[in-house]
Amino acid sequence: MKQLQQRLLTTCLLTLCLGLCTRFSTPHAAITPLPTVEQVDAQLWHVSGQTNQLLFDPSTLALTLQSGETQWRLSATGESDLILLHNGSPVTLNPAAAGAVEVSAYRTGYSAGVKVRLSQYSADNEPLDLDLTLLITLDGTGEELVCEIIAPDNRDRIQELVWPGSLIPDDFDHTAVPFMQGMLLPQTWQHHVWLYDQLSFGRGLYMPWWGWQQGEAALWTMLETPNDAGCRFEHPAGGPTRCATRWVSELGNWAYPRRVRFSTIPQGDYVDMARAYRQKVLESGHFVSLREKIARSPRVERMLGAPVVHTSILYHIQPDSSYYHKDNPELNDQLVTFQEREKQLEALATLGIDNAYVHLDGWGVRGYDNLHPDVLPPCEQAGGWEGMKALSETCERLGFTFAIHDQYRDYYLDAPSYQERHTVVDAAGNRSIHGVWYGGKQSILCSRFAPGYVRRNHQALLAHGILLRGAYLDVFSVVPPDECFAPEHPVTRSQCLQFRGAALDSVRAWGGVVSSEEPSGWSIPHLDLVHHGPYPLDPNPGKGRAMGIPIPLFNLVYHDALLTPWSLGRGAWGIPENDLGRLHGIANAGLPYLGITPSEDELRQVQEMMAVQKRLAFTPLLNHDFLDAAWRTQRFVYADGTEITIDLENDTYNIQWPDE
Repeated sequence: MKQLQQRLLTTCLLTLCLGLCTRFSTPHAAITPLPTVEQVDAQLWHVSGQTNQLLFDPSTLALTLQSGETQWRLSATGESDLILLHNGSPVTLNPAAAGAVEVSAYRTGYSAGVKVRLSQYSADNEPLDLDLTLLITLDGTGEELVCEIIAPDNRDRIQELVWPGSLIPDDFDHTAVPFMQGMLLPQTWQHHVWLYDQLSFGRGLYMPWWGWQQGEAALWTMLETPNDAGCRFEHPAGGPTRCATRWVSELGNWAYPRRVRFSTIPQGDYVDMARAYRQKVLESGHFVSLREKIARSPRVERMLGAPVVHTSILYHIQPDSSYYHKDNPELNDQLVTFQEREKQLEALATLGIDNAYVHLDGWGVRGYDNLHPDVLPPCEQAGGWEGMKALSETCERLGFTFAIHDQYRDYYLDAPSYQERHTVVDAAGNRSIHGVWYGGKQSILCSRFAPGYVRRNHQALLAHGILLRGAYLDVFSVVPPDECFAPEHPVTRSQCLQFRGAALDSVRAWGGVVSSEEPSGWSIPHLDLVHHGPYPLDPNPGKGRAMGIPIPLFNLVYHDALLTPWSLGRGAWGIPENDLGRLHGIANAGLPYLGITPSEDELRQVQEMMAVQKRLAFTPLLNHDFLDAAWRTQRFVYADGTEITIDLENDTYNIQWPDE
């Protein structure tokens, strides 16, 4: 027996030693050889990898990426693709129109390609002080195409640059864009399509990526430096679609190197693009799951399966607001007291609702969208401090989460603390003034001041005994970041996102559920909840037909990182006019909205959605596909095996749970 044990021990030791010797004696065995780089003729450069091939034309800055049998051609630059500030005036030119072009091989230990120096530009026979350096490589084991742009801030400074160009229309069938929740756009789509905005982290690009499908293959592109970037997008009725990488200045400067990455998928579609992007954000540490959010803020767990009750106290419309009713002035003031809302919530609890998120609009001194950031004290006509405190206590007793609507971007000219010097100033020295929203004339508060105002107001509410359990900071997660050129408080877009993040995080600091308007990729680590994340519509997000074909790109990436409610009705906000919002909500395992005085039918529908959301809240959305040629029957597959099929034409759905 002892001999057998000794033999086994000796064998194990020899195996271990041989394994270690093999591991350490061939340190480079697993390293993929770098691509080769050569100049093939007077113009073209060729970068040849194991699976991908790259062709670059320095005279046009056009790129061709060959992956297997599939060719992806990125267009040459055009006459309006570079905007330069020269002697205080904008000059437009073609980035490829350099008088001197120097190209050389470029290698790192993990990538290979070319380095391109472009110089000696001119406009109207006058020399321009501009140098561009492009690094174009095949990177890593996946041989992804990486394009980096470096430019010193000389006397003449880049304000906008579009490069790499759009994919040649003949090289793809569909474009996938995270336009709000997501849009799949066939190349010959018969309607005009436009993005609401074309910079990262707005409704046009919830996430800083997009991609194309060609037959069974896909190519997707990710902005690795997204804060001063986006796309130049166009799709006239009938096509073709053009979507090129767009870079903009940071406070008038190029400021830092810009980088974009293109990845090929030999067999894949928009689902595979979303999966690949999800993997990127997981690797970066930017993905923060709901489980993590509950661990750092246990109150978030109360939100699982909870309906969102969106209600209000005072709507008051100022005469200089675009919403003002001149012919029906009685419509300009609508008041419900805190006490009345208490009674309605108590009645709601008797209907079997024992857990809800109560979002309260118009609780401030002059109601909804008025006097921000100076919204205190609470509306006196509705009951003031004591009335709001009593309402919060009622919510606590009923098991409801009491949260407020709040706003720290709109800056009203009649707010007591308004100072023109604290508004956002653009590059020309102008301050935005408009009167769209209910409160009348307003500007934009520089984001540098937002965290201080948030802390001031929320500390006052808590000090008065109001049991505040959450706060919604309006528009922060949906409006692209602001730049401010004010010499007293300059703010870059990147800094704006930092200030917005600090404001959101201050809500979590006192234990609140953190929410904002719509989801965008930058805000995922800060937010627990958004109030909608639906689809783009024509003519606007409020109502209309779908732009392209709605697809759940955002939820394929972030479903298990964020709580997203959905409206129930047909053609509700962000829901295509012929669709039931309830079906989209069930398929996306979202929270339901619930009216404060619901019908029996609404209660039944809400309870169905609550059960689905609670069961799948932590489960990634794994797959999505269409089951008919009209794009109306869709299947959503979750990581636990759950399959949810919705038929938007016949208003039906079916759920196949894995244990049934």
